[in-house]
Amino acid sequence: MNIKPSAAGCYRWSECGAIVCMTSHTRGDVMRINARLDEHSEKNLEFIKQVTGENVTQIIKDLLEERAQQLRQQNKPGSKLKALLESDFVGCAEGPEDLSANYKDYLYQGLKEKHGLD
Repeated sequence: MNIKPSAAGCYRWSECGAIVCMTSHTRGDVMRINARLDEHSEKNLEFIKQVTGENVTQIIKDLLEERAQQLRQQNKPGSKLKALLESDFVGCAEGPEDLSANYKDYLYQGLKEKHGLD
């Protein structure tokens, strides 16, 4: 989800069409928010409430926690390399073991064979 600040302390949650306005802090460290949802987002919220039996506050807390965890994982040092190594992309091609060091020689040799160059 992409959250972008706008005027009056409001944030647009662009992927779901929600607008969240941070209005005030009350009772110590508790932040109170006022959210405007489009029809699609409202239906999603009502569906989640119905299925889980949770209130809106708990749903928002859970979604924020889940999103924060995703971002922490993405920004962890080495996480992109780990994801790449765990994918099937690395090692999916066949070729000489020294290709990364001698790719120019192999390219030249291939062009020579293809185009009859000497």
